[in-house]
Amino acid sequence: MPGLLLGDAFPNFEADTTIGKLKLYDFLGDSWGILFSHPRDYTPVCTTELGQAAELSPEFTKRNVKMIALSIDSLEEHYSWSKDILAYNNDETVSEIPFPIIADDRRELAVELGMLDPEEKDQSGMPLTARCVFVISPDKKLKLSLLYPATTGRNFDEILRVIDSLQLTAHKRVATPVNWKPGDCVMVPPAIPEDEARSLFPAGVYTKELPSGKRYLRYTPQP
Repeated sequence: MPGLLLGDAFPNFEADTTIGKLKLYDFLGDSWGILFSHPRDYTPVCTTELGQAAELSPEFTKRNVKMIALSIDSLEEHYSWSKDILAYNNDETVSEIPFPIIADDRRELAVELGMLDPEEKDQSGMPLTARCVFVISPDKKLKLSLLYPATTGRNFDEILRVIDSLQLTAHKRVATPVNWKPGDCVMVPPAIPEDEARSLFPAGVYTKELPSGKRYLRYTPQP
């Protein structure tokens, strides 16, 4: 993603969406945000992804995360495609997608954010957007970026897991180990001295003994 690195301020772009014109910072307010892009409307993998995103919308809301999607087609196409997405979910209780979809038919925003995949082209030879995931913190900084090719659908359970980790580690001086899930033990970063770790984590700190003798694998119950 050229020009935008973890910790950088995310561009405060303005865009036409299925809920009207919006400016990103105004839309997010004090919430976390997730922006995920799609190669094109009416494509099979994208339809399953947006269906899953719509179904999981309450989970993102519980985490104070506002969702916004992007696809390189017009608003008219987005409105029509939304009906297919809802039909894919087989849920007649929902009448609209619970988050906005950006219309980027000129690919301007996709270019600005480094979303285009030069290997995947449409019938006219124009590059499609890759499957990008950008997680934005309340201070409007980029906290995570994932980039999938057009042929590989995203795992939204993993995206929720990563958001749980980002939100926990934003407020607690801990790290999350491999395959961590909420409720599992977390890790005490090496930069925290042992005396300070004992006072920070009254539930206790467990150190795994290693052949090197170095005491860097330290665990504590999730605070």
